[in-house]
Amino acid sequence: MSAGIVTTIGQKCKRCYSCIRECPARAIKVINGQAVVIEERCITCGHCVKVCSQNAKSVLNDKDVVMNDYLLNNKTFAIIAPSFPASFPGAEKKLIAALRKLGFSFVGEATFGADLISNYYIKYLEKSDNKTIISSPCPAIYIWIEKYFTDIVENLAEVVSPMIAMGRYLKKNYGNDIKVVFIGPCIAKKSEYRDENVSGAIDAVLTFKELKEIIEENEISLSDLEDSNFDPPFAYMGKAYPLTGGLLKTTNTHGDILEKEIIIVEGKDKVQEILKEIADKKIKSKFIDILFCEGCINGPAIDSNLNYYSRREKVISYIEDNINSFDKRVWQSTLFNNRDLDLSRKFQPKNQKKPDPSEDLIKSILAKTNKFSKSDELNCGACGYPTCREYAIAIAKDLAEEDMCLPYLIEKLELANKEIKETQEQLAHAEKLASIGQLAAGVAHEINNPLGSIMIYASLLIKKIGKIINEPQYVEDLKLILEEANRCKNIVSNLLNFARQGKLRITQVNVCEIVNDVIRLIKVKQEFSDVTIIENYNGGNKTIEGDFDQLKQALLNVIINACEAVENKDEKVVTISYADDKDKLLIKISDTGAGIPPENLSKIFTPFFTTKKIGKGTGLGLAITYGIIKMHKGDIKVNSEVGKGTSFIITLPIKQNILIEN
Repeated sequence: MSAGIVTTIGQKCKRCYSCIRECPARAIKVINGQAVVIEERCITCGHCVKVCSQNAKSVLNDKDVVMNDYLLNNKTFAIIAPSFPASFPGAEKKLIAALRKLGFSFVGEATFGADLISNYYIKYLEKSDNKTIISSPCPAIYIWIEKYFTDIVENLAEVVSPMIAMGRYLKKNYGNDIKVVFIGPCIAKKSEYRDENVSGAIDAVLTFKELKEIIEENEISLSDLEDSNFDPPFAYMGKAYPLTGGLLKTTNTHGDILEKEIIIVEGKDKVQEILKEIADKKIKSKFIDILFCEGCINGPAIDSNLNYYSRREKVISYIEDNINSFDKRVWQSTLFNNRDLDLSRKFQPKNQKKPDPSEDLIKSILAKTNKFSKSDELNCGACGYPTCREYAIAIAKDLAEEDMCLPYLIEKLELANKEIKETQEQLAHAEKLASIGQLAAGVAHEINNPLGSIMIYASLLIKKIGKIINEPQYVEDLKLILEEANRCKNIVSNLLNFARQGKLRITQVNVCEIVNDVIRLIKVKQEFSDVTIIENYNGGNKTIEGDFDQLKQALLNVIINACEAVENKDEKVVTISYADDKDKLLIKISDTGAGIPPENLSKIFTPFFTTKKIGKGTGLGLAITYGIIKMHKGDIKVNSEVGKGTSFIITLPIKQNILIEN
């Protein structure tokens, strides 16, 4: 069973999704941002372990059972994979000595198992009729086929791997009570020895990386050890097994590039291609020799700093140095004496393929990440899937999450940042309005009474002085006092409006009617008699839920500002336009005035900020408007260009979702 061989260390997973990108079986599911290995889908190829830069993948470890159990007796055998010169370059024979020092009573070559199965493969191919046969020594390959290419399980050669063959040989010749530990670069071997079809041949699997950890933990220095040699039986051509086409070399079968009968395939991507071709019955070759990695010298647990070519060179050099260092007659005799050894095995379909989702479901999933057409599908691969479509299919199969799409997340983040910024600005403005409102309410209350007295007595003095003293200047001075006091009264009135925390009286209101009322009020004013006000209705519904009086106050403030902005211009035009935006109404009020300088744009809704002459404005009009619009859950923005004019865009919701007064 492959369950639990590779798992994810949650706290180390950093959402890079490189493991998803590299997993051929789509056996990794993102749960709450963590790339979790799905046990039943995993083919234990170890590719996710190899590509994870954060070491967030954990491999089931047999170190404890080997060191604390098996090595306590004197019957523990170690068999080493032929790629070990690539992981322990220059220390091959010292490694054998280190294993003996650790307590292994036998240290042998796993590749004698390759010699054992070579003749078995030849006989198997001879009786295979015209069926395409797929080699079966690589567990990652046959598990992949069993789970995802179930139609070609019957094409797998029913032959054990060299590891199992060597394990069966040792158990037959040394007794079933021995413990056999395989040491190599392959994580999938941990899955293979647990397979019920070959159980009992191997008792534990250590990777080269785990072996190095054991040697370090036991403070063994390889350089301090004497050279040691393998125990017999010695391997012959089986030593070439970790190289490309190694199985063919062992069976003395030629894999010429022009020979149609034989195909040699290695590497994840090429393997996937060939398996699909075989499943689609497009391949007619008699034998396909497949390794998931680029030879076992490139296994996920090779634990070597050497590059591929240097590893290959080290293995070839070791083969050349040792290929003729033993008696071939003894080798042949050993093979003959074990000719009755069972080297067969069975494979069963273990289908893990999930049905493909419907096209409608795929489209709906793509739409959730703002992909509505082919041009929206970036296929950037950031999610771990090669295309947006495959990513959507993975979501439909419950293998991925929507938040794995990086461009979509960036868009969401940008939108969220924009909303946060706007909210912060609104909050700061609201806090400013609230503090000024409290101050304004207090000031207005304290000023109103003495101001009323000033106005009353100024009016009385005007009447009395006009009768008693014939001094026109005194009368003019008193009138000025009365005018200024009246201006103060208007300021106080605005302050009270600004500070008011009143509730909205929501009714159905027609915005066009409000604007028309405002225009009639403005046209009465002599100073605006030459201003042209244009309304663009553009059709659509202009009825919304709102407070008639307060909206009238807000629109009056903006339209008066627009009219005042064009007073000194040759072209005196104010345009009022309406537009529907889904569930909102947009009102745009534009003028042909002088425009607002950029440095003033951020201040225009601030209370008491004004660029008008003294006596022309209090700086409260737009602040009051801002408050009214926000109370209606709307928005107000301004666009202005110096010398060309200004536009205020007011957005109001059609519905307020609160009780409407009758």
